[in-house]
Formats: sequence, C-alpha cells, structure tokens
Amino acid sequence: MQLRYAYRLDPTPGQRVALAKAFGCARVVFNDGLRARQDAHTAGLTYIDDGELSKRVITEAKKTLERAWLGEVSAVVLQQALADLNTAYRNFFSSITGKRKGPKLAPPRFRSRKDNRQAIRFTRNARFTITPGGKLRLPKVGDVAVRWSRQLPSEPSSVTVIKDAAGRYFASFVVQVGERSLLPVEAEVGIDLGLGHFAVLSDGRKISSPRFLRRAEKKLKRLQRALARKQPESNNREKARLTVARQHAKVTNARREFHHQLSTRLIRDNQAIYVEDLAVNGLARTRLAKSVHDAGWSSFLAMLEYKGRLYGRAVLRIDRWFPSSKQCSACGARAESMPLNVRSWACRCGAVHDRDVNAAKNILAAGRAERLNASHARGRDGASRPGGGQVRPPHPGGMPVEAGSHRGAA
Repeated sequence: MQLRYAYRLDPTPGQRVALAKAFGCARVVFNDGLRARQDAHTAGLTYIDDGELSKRVITEAKKTLERAWLGEVSAVVLQQALADLNTAYRNFFSSITGKRKGPKLAPPRFRSRKDNRQAIRFTRNARFTITPGGKLRLPKVGDVAVRWSRQLPSEPSSVTVIKDAAGRYFASFVVQVGERSLLPVEAEVGIDLGLGHFAVLSDGRKISSPRFLRRAEKKLKRLQRALARKQPESNNREKARLTVARQHAKVTNARREFHHQLSTRLIRDNQAIYVEDLAVNGLARTRLAKSVHDAGWSSFLAMLEYKGRLYGRAVLRIDRWFPSSKQCSACGARAESMPLNVRSWACRCGAVHDRDVNAAKNILAAGRAERLNASHARGRDGASRPGGGQVRPPHPGGMPVEAGSHRGAA
C-alpha cells in the first residue's frame, strides 16, 4: 500500500522566492486550463482533451510575452497542475453521471493567490533526489534542508511541497510499503465514540476527550480580537494572521498526535476493532458542531483503518442505525427510547448498564456477528460458498458470555 511521509522543510530566503514562483506558476496554469475549457463549453465547442490543453497553456504559452516566465520553474510542476485539473473534471463528470458514490461534486473552481495553503508536486520525471547530506534537491529550487524524523521505507515516487497557513513548509513523500506483521492476539474490542469521553471500550475503559480546541479557545479569542483591529492589507495584519494560524496549527498537531497514539495502541493490543459508522457530516451541522469538529472522529477512524490494513488487523464499521445504546447487552431487550441525558439504566432482566459501556459491548457483539457472517459466506480462502446463509446470534445484542469477558485480554 501507498503511504505519505511528511517532513518539515527549512528553505533559505532565496529558496522561498523560488518556491513562491513555482506556486504561482502552477496556479496560473491551472486557472488558464480551467478558463480554456469553460470558454470552449460556453462557445459550444467540444471538450478540450488533455494533450491539446497542455500544448495550449504550457508549451505555446511559454512562447508569449505574457507567460514567458513559466519557463522559470520546472515543467513537471506545471504538468502536475494540469493533472490536478483533469482529475477534478473526471471526478465531476463521474459524480453527475452517478458513477461516483457520495454527494454530488461541483465543477472545478479557480485557484486564488490569496489561498493560505499552496502546494506543488514533483514526480520522478522531475528528477528530485535526496542528497548524501540529507537535503531534498528540487529542480530550479535547490537543495532544501529537511528535518528528518525517521527514514523513508522505500524510494519515493513523488514529493509534494506544501506551504500551510502558518507559513511552514513541508515535504510529503509518497512511498510504497509492505504489510508489517504483528504478533496475533486474541483480544477484540468494540468502541463507542462520544463527546463526554472520546472513546469508551467494551472492556469498560474510558478514554477522556482532550478537547484541544476548547482548551485553546481563550487564547484564540484574544488573538482573533487583535487580528480584527489591524488595518486591512497591512503588514501588522499579516503578522496577526500568522499568529492565529500558528495557534490553530498547534491545536491540529496536538489532536493528530493524540489520534496517532490511541489508534496505534488499539491496533497493537487487538486483533479486531469494531466501531460505529457515525454520520459526522450531519452532526457537524447541529449545535454540537464545534465539539464534533474538535473530537476529529473521521480522521481517527481513517487512521484506524489504514493501520489495520498495514498491520493485518481487522477494522470494521457497524451500521450507524444499529441501536447500540437502547439495547441490553445481557439479554437483547430493546428500550423504546434513550434520551441523551440518561447515562445509566436498568434492564428488565436485572442488568444495570452504563450507557456508553453498554453501547460498546453491543458494537463488539454486532461486529463479531457481521464478521462471522462474512467469513461463513466467503470461507477462509476468500472464495464465496454456494448456499452459505447468514449466521446470527439468537438476538442482535451481546451474548451473556461476551459481556465483560475481555477486561484482562486487551
């Protein structure tokens, strides 16, 4: 599988100027290609193919006085900008024809020079290299110092140079990695994600929510007020904007580090992990939007899934409509309603449940049943079995022998 390895860059002032030129040229080529296709569509002409567009906005444009400065940057950077435009158009066409799943995509938009994030991509054709001294050699930029935090596992196929809103530079390498083996374990865990606790595990453990954005809100409010008082387009306003962006970057980095540590620990300690497929987009439009974004559930689940593939662990999402909170994990009885203010409840069978722990146990049981159904239908070799019906427990909830049986196994 392919992974990205990102490292901080420390370009010199001259290299920053060269990167700024590359960012600007890539943006202009993207916008010129988009304008050419829009004009052709308005005039009723046929869609301009990729080869013709490259010839028009790069090869021929370099010969004109208005675009002669395109020759000051690597041609691969310009070609990759057009490749991004072509990908955006293909995704748009696939979306409107129904070939692409998910919400409908809008057509490509023009890139602005005022965007706080700029990026360019170098492929192997650009002949970027890592020097013996550990610097990243980029064509028409030079040898850029890299803060190496770890070694690359293989030869990178491309590198993307990024300048973020806080004015920091990064190099993101695409590398091919093989599956890494971990010692098999018997433990499995169900996870109930929430806001009060970031994660509640089926063995009863509760992971507190760090709430990085909430903790930084007081300082961010002060910095935002200082930014609002600055004169538009002034140097002081740009300095204040960078200060706000750096504070947001600290929050983002702390949240990402928390997600990485927790996901790695869960992958290492469990052979299978079952989580609920949350409707994050819907929750992000409610009054809890700030807390939902602060938790970062989507990025955490994405980390779990790619680390599961990398280390040979099973990560399975349970249907979001599964009533994990309303169902008794001991007998399978289902309550009629379960308001959010009810944090513990007693079932008719006599079992007393913590709401979140009970939900995690039900998620564990449902994940095991779904995984067993898939295994029965396909077989261990992955081939489908004729006549293989679904195998389900007597009720959708957790079996009595499963509840609380893995406290010491994880």
